[in-house]
Amino acid sequence: MKEKRERFKRIAENRTNKILEQIRLLGNCSNKHNYDYTDEDIKKIFSVIENELKEAKLKYTSQANKEKFKLK
Repeated sequence: MKEKRERFKRIAENRTNKILEQIRLLGNCSNKHNYDYTDEDIKKIFSVIENELKEAKLKYTSQANKEKFKLK
């Protein structure tokens, strides 16, 4: 068990730091002197990021396992 915990910590920390670095780099694009973008562009970017984050978070909660099958 300790080995699994250590592996999780190592991988999760590395991946989290990579994500944070990419978010910081994305923030660099906010400089209006260097880039041209619309409010709609920003809404789309952060909407897709927020949705992906919600999906990833659901995988860590029991809610992900409680969904029932339904035909639409």
